[in-house]
Amino acid sequence: MCGIVGYIGQGPSSPVLVEGLSKLAYRGYDSSGIAFLDNGSITVQKAAGKLEKLTERLIIGGDEGIGIGHTRWATHGPATTENAHPHLSQHKQIVIVHNGIIENHLALKNELSWFGYDTYLSETDSEVVAHLIEHFYRSSHDLLEALHQAVEKMEGSYAIAALAADRPQEIVAVRKNSPLIIGLGEGENFLASDVPAILSRTRRVMYLNDDEYARLGREKVEIFARDLSPIDREVCQIDWDIKTAEKGGYDTFTLKEIHEQPRAIRETISHRIKQGRLSLELELLESMAPSLQRITIVACGTAYHAGLIGKTVIEELVGLPVQVEIASEFWSVARFLTPADLVIAVSQSGETIDTLQAIRLARRAGAKVLSILNVVGSTLARESDAVLYTWAGPEIGVASTKAYTTQLAAFFMLALSLSGSGQEAELLELADQVDQALATEETIRRIAREQAANEKIMFLGRGVDYYTALEASLKLKEISYINCLAMPAGELKHGTIALVEPGTWVVAFLTQSQTYDKMVSNLKEVRARGAKVLAITCLSGDSLADAADEIIHLPKTLEHYAPMVSIIPAQLLAYYIATERGLDVDQPRNLAKSVTVE
Repeated sequence: MCGIVGYIGQGPSSPVLVEGLSKLAYRGYDSSGIAFLDNGSITVQKAAGKLEKLTERLIIGGDEGIGIGHTRWATHGPATTENAHPHLSQHKQIVIVHNGIIENHLALKNELSWFGYDTYLSETDSEVVAHLIEHFYRSSHDLLEALHQAVEKMEGSYAIAALAADRPQEIVAVRKNSPLIIGLGEGENFLASDVPAILSRTRRVMYLNDDEYARLGREKVEIFARDLSPIDREVCQIDWDIKTAEKGGYDTFTLKEIHEQPRAIRETISHRIKQGRLSLELELLESMAPSLQRITIVACGTAYHAGLIGKTVIEELVGLPVQVEIASEFWSVARFLTPADLVIAVSQSGETIDTLQAIRLARRAGAKVLSILNVVGSTLARESDAVLYTWAGPEIGVASTKAYTTQLAAFFMLALSLSGSGQEAELLELADQVDQALATEETIRRIAREQAANEKIMFLGRGVDYYTALEASLKLKEISYINCLAMPAGELKHGTIALVEPGTWVVAFLTQSQTYDKMVSNLKEVRARGAKVLAITCLSGDSLADAADEIIHLPKTLEHYAPMVSIIPAQLLAYYIATERGLDVDQPRNLAKSVTVE
């Protein structure tokens, strides 16, 4: 992994490919490269490091208006120029880019050695794909058929795009468990892993499903099933505002997206409230509600934390038992599902491979799947029984911010819809309350300067505030690289309090009146052992003043909605600590925006 682009058109492909790769940089990468046809031969240019390293050495030459590009995030082999994509075949007839993992690449290498394929210039599992396609192409002289024959030999996950040196009229591609979209132009067509790569060129796209192939020409795009029978595919119109995929005057995408949260929350909620009543228009929910006995939420990372808060709100308002599972661990509980169960999958991209595999297990067990997603037409959307979209717009920063708060909004709406508890007015106020929370920015910035060098940071909360602490800790880990800790405050005395010493900084969330007094007591315990305390609260009480060194006061809201407001200072805190440390907050090391390999 991580990002693929392709172009076939009238002008040079190199500028289009590099622009597309720059728009995919948010997905995370450690090397990049492009390949294009040049007077009957293939030119490959690639570099380790940032995309600027590639553009510095770029030579367009005789670019024939057809090419493919790739940003790589290392899975097999380190981040070197040799391991960067694209990869040439042994006889330089074929060039490929590949996202995913070829699980049987060693067996394929052994098989190909019988046909003289013994030269490998990289340590990747991807290079064998180029050799394998070339092996079949030399006998068939049909690029699509050669790709098909190669894929039938491969095990694993992949999105692959390929060119042949003597086929300047076509790009071929295939996907399985890794996203690919096709952009349609006039006299030109595009291939990409994600919409932002082609958004400035076209709004008309087609989505490939698993085990489907595509052949792109300048005037025509064809899609084929696994047996290469042709498929008619609907053309979708992307309605994202291009400006939402740009920085818009902010220093980083991450800061812009933090500040976009009031708008994103407002748009996610307000369009679903008509004449003062919430209407999700989800037939699946309406049909299952009378007999629904259990809900299971599956997600990864930040979306998992949103699921934990969703569990709390649904259980409180609806009275249904809800369990939350990390998607990669879902295999261990999927066998207990029944057709009466509802599984809710949560993903910003809709391409998270662990979550996809989880819903496939759920569907095999007969359960119904409702997904909370931000990307229309994504694989999860197509494989779910119903979708509740968050309208956050494109999220470019790797660390999720506005996708998280709009996922919370989606869970709040689901809970209200199932319970009929009539809290629409309070729901509509959340966007303004988040806006008020953003007013703490300068205070948070000052605190971040004071604590940026601290490596002993602990986040505490009780109940739903513990789930907010988990998300706050993850944000700080992701972009500041501080190995911080999140704990239920009541667990401190069972061992972890041994870590508290002078210099420890504790960030505590207090938004639940039921646990407020106990939280104050816990904070006094850590202060007595030399810790400094920052308290983030929506509540008022004199006792907190004696338990905290600094208090961030937030607007009061219904307590089960409070996590949406209380996470805002934590997002700002992570952001400004990372910038004080001089780090790249939009593209933190080792992370990808959309995790498409297991």
